[in-house]
Amino acid sequence: MDLARKSRLQESQEGKLQAESALRPNLSHVPFTEGTLPWRCLDRKLETQAYPHKDRIMTKQLRKIILASTLALLTSVASAGNHGNHQQKDIVDTAVAAGSFTTLVAALEAAGLVETLKGEGPFTVFAPTDAAFAALPAGTLESLLDPANQATLQSILTYHVLPGKVMSADIAGQTLAPATVQGTTVAIDATDGVKVKGANVVTADIEASNGVIHVIDAVILPE
Repeated sequence: MDLARKSRLQESQEGKLQAESALRPNLSHVPFTEGTLPWRCLDRKLETQAYPHKDRIMTKQLRKIILASTLALLTSVASAGNHGNHQQKDIVDTAVAAGSFTTLVAALEAAGLVETLKGEGPFTVFAPTDAAFAALPAGTLESLLDPANQATLQSILTYHVLPGKVMSADIAGQTLAPATVQGTTVAIDATDGVKVKGANVVTADIEASNGVIHVIDAVILPE
């Protein structure tokens, strides 16, 4: 290779180095410490200059994700809370909610048996409807609700209650005479529907948290 050509090649290489040096910013004034990555910092700066709105876009997206996640969590907690509030009612509250046992509920209050039937149980209650109480001879209900006759009222009402939870399927096809809470037995015939001392069960198996209610169409009286 002649000297002229070698000189031109050297000048060309020096020119390229000068051009690259001019493009590379002078970072001598930046106080780098161990672990600092100056070129990554520079790349980030250049990227920010090239896309000035990128950070704001990412921030908005992140906020949306956080908001959506938070709302989903709150919805889940609220749903769980509501599910927990929908607990099964006890026998008395179930009777009150039904709306067709106002006389029975009033009689339970007069007899002082509300707290008993709100207890742990379980109980099986043959519950006369309002129409069943209305069918009693004139003056009977008023007499029973008189505080002077509370013991008699208690005896009649507890005659409608069995200890334990007895579903209609448990006695289907049977005739039996279980003991009542009142102390005496009551005749039940479940061979054709269910009859309790002649009263028809018109709605069976209304479950409550502490037992079950079977609706009957007449008030039954102990011997």
